[in-house]
Amino acid sequence: MKVTVLVGGVGGARFLLGVQKLLGLGQFAGDDDVTAHELTAVVNVGDDAWMHGVRICPDLDTCMYTLGGGVDPERGWGHRDETWHAMEELARYGMQPDWFGLGDRDLATHLVRTQALRAGYPLSEVTAALCERWQPGATLLPVTNDSCETHVVITDPADDTQRAIHFQEWWVRYRAEVPTHGFGFVGTDKAAATPEALDAIAGADIVLLAPSNPVVSIGAILAVPGVRAALRSTPAPIVGYSPIVAGKPLRGMADTCLSVIGLESTAQAVGEHYGARSGTGILDYWLVHEGEHIEISGVQVHSAPLLMTDPAATAEMVRTGLDLAGVR
Repeated sequence: MKVTVLVGGVGGARFLLGVQKLLGLGQFAGDDDVTAHELTAVVNVGDDAWMHGVRICPDLDTCMYTLGGGVDPERGWGHRDETWHAMEELARYGMQPDWFGLGDRDLATHLVRTQALRAGYPLSEVTAALCERWQPGATLLPVTNDSCETHVVITDPADDTQRAIHFQEWWVRYRAEVPTHGFGFVGTDKAAATPEALDAIAGADIVLLAPSNPVVSIGAILAVPGVRAALRSTPAPIVGYSPIVAGKPLRGMADTCLSVIGLESTAQAVGEHYGARSGTGILDYWLVHEGEHIEISGVQVHSAPLLMTDPAATAEMVRTGLDLAGVR
């Protein structure tokens, strides 16, 4: 079975663990297991940024560390057993930004990536090389090798004027608690999806939309030219998982992002936002949390437990999606 998942953020990485648990891949493969299953993740790069002279790819790294067994279990991102000496020294020098935490172990990843990018290697090849160290048990593909960053239009609390800032500043520095007016994906006019990402969608037996942020994770992936067309044309069924449970996001600030673009924080609103592939959207099936009863024109909706409390629970979520789509 070839499973392709569109993912972003901590929730997306944990969803991938559930897929691996179900398929017996990565950390869940036995010593003597031989599996023909393939897991490919098409990962958001909208959060990527240059800081302190290094290229940071938060979603790619979170997926890599999580699947490779090295993620900090409490934060859900970054290295376990991290130290912060470099940031402490940067602060003593007065270097900005001082609001973004850059761990010493994590810094090594960024240094390797930056050196390779400046040598002319594309992000997809650099990611594959980094994964050699982590052995994540999945193919991690940046959706594009081009710069395609998410920016946010806010009212600056310092002078009450509107300006655009990088998503990282909006989320990490301001905690999404400033007046916010919109999101933009800077660079999409010149970007293109990687051939590898498009092939992973076209050649899959099933495509899953992880319960990641529908605006700045899945939405940023869909903003890359070529991705939406690939989803609409793939012969594989497409199953989406609601990131909203009982009116609240599973993790993060999806509710804030949805409010900014004028949508309610409901499984109904997100499902309609993605839309049916039989119309102009991308969904064939939509999984919502147990107890919710909604209808979306052209989409088969099913309810199941959607709380990713551990990989086993997440694996059951994935199993439900595969069963719903008739994929074995």
